[in-house]
This record gives sequence, C-alpha cells and structure tokens, in this order.
Amino acid sequence: MTDIKSMTIEELKGLMTELGEKPFRAKQIYSWLHEHLVTSYDQMENIPKSLRQKLEQYPITVLETLDVQISKMDGTRKYLFRLSDGNMIESVLMKYKHGNSVCISSQAGCRMGCRFCASTIGGLKRNLTPGEIAGQILAAQRETGQRISHVVVMGTGEPFDNYENLAQFIRIINDPNGLNIGMRNITVSTCGLAPMIARFAEDFPQVNLAISLHAVSNEMRDEIMPVNKAYPMETLLSACRDYIQKTARRITFEYTLVKG
Repeated sequence: MTDIKSMTIEELKGLMTELGEKPFRAKQIYSWLHEHLVTSYDQMENIPKSLRQKLEQYPITVLETLDVQISKMDGTRKYLFRLSDGNMIESVLMKYKHGNSVCISSQAGCRMGCRFCASTIGGLKRNLTPGEIAGQILAAQRETGQRISHVVVMGTGEPFDNYENLAQFIRIINDPNGLNIGMRNITVSTCGLAPMIARFAEDFPQVNLAISLHAVSNEMRDEIMPVNKAYPMETLLSACRDYIQKTARRITFEYTLVKG
C-alpha cells in the first residue's frame, strides 16, 4: 500500500472520502505527520480510534537512524538511514545564521556513473518514494528538535531520474499544513539531464536549480561524467539558457576539484 506520507493533502482528502470519513480529517492527519512528526497512528490524539484502525493499511514509513556523526568544528550532522528494504541512504544537516539546511538523497544508489562520486559505485538500487525523501527532513527535525528551513536535494542519486517522486516531495514539503518550506528555500541539483530542465522550469519556476558541471569541455566531461555523452555541453547550456529566460532565476554551477 502507498506510504501515507507520500500523499498530498488533496490525495488525503480523497482517501477520507473513500473511507467514508469527513474531508477535514485529512488536514489533521497531515499535520500530525508533517508538523508534529508522529511515527504511529496511536499518537494522533484527535483522530477517532475507528479511523485510526482504517488507516493501519496505509503504513507510516519511518527511516531507521543507524548512525549520526557530528562535526566538532561546526555541529554539522551526517545521518545514515536504513530504508524498510535494507537499502542505505545518507543526509547531512548544516546549521547557518539564516537557518538549518539539510542535504537529502533522492535515490538509493545512482546509475549516472560520475567517476568522482561514491553514490554510483553499486549502481542504482531503487528510487525513493516522496515519503522517504521527506522522511529525511522529518527525522532530522525529530532528532534535533529544530526546524529545517532550507533543503538541498544533492545527496545520493540523480533527482531528475526520479522526477515524479521528486515533484510530489516538493509539493508535500511546501504545503503550509506541514513543513511549509518555501519554494525559494529548496534547491535541486542535476548532473545534466537536459530535457528535464525544461520540465522543471515549467513545474517549479521558484525552486532553485543547481547543475553538477565539474568540467567545461566535452572531452573532459565525457571522461568523468558519462551523462555528457547523451547531453553534451552545447545541449546542456542551451537548456540552461532556456531555463533562465523562462524563470528569470540564476543557476548554481557545482565543481569538484580533482587532482590532474
């Protein structure tokens, strides 16, 4: 069954109708999950027991925290999470003057094959659900007791290779009934899936875009980033120009310095 944390509030209203319940219950359930960070239906105090029993068939996915490494320099926290099927992902919580930011994963593993990235060593295991992507933020808030105000999707995986779940995740965390994270406080990074950039500009013109570039010549980029063979620099930069024209937003270009 669908993880209930992967549902938007509108989908929850539809579920309430299917279950013969009043639509207003959707807002209450959504708030318990995304605002109060509960991990079981029993914690939803204002939800009737009869409804809680009906909801048991819709699991609440909770990431298992295996390890938290805390930097002695600045308090940055790196989380190792285990998913329900045993796959592992990592997230990083960073504290700034403007608020707390969390870097999250969108896939377990990755199939992009970038030479400098450890995420791709074992290949792609599977896509994360919207609830699992959001669950990393919820887990960090639950563990620290502090609000997360900024999100960067730059962890394990290629977000645009899991676009539908990414889009659902963005809508979920932006909802004022839940985490209420502003679109301009969300950044999504891609290694260069050019066709998806146009779709992203259409769907989420206020969300920040980052391009994992790492080289400016096709020869060098072909060597370290196989995606460049499908979408070479000319294609990628054309997509970037179209994005800027459509959204009037700036793009962040990311570099990893590699010896030689």
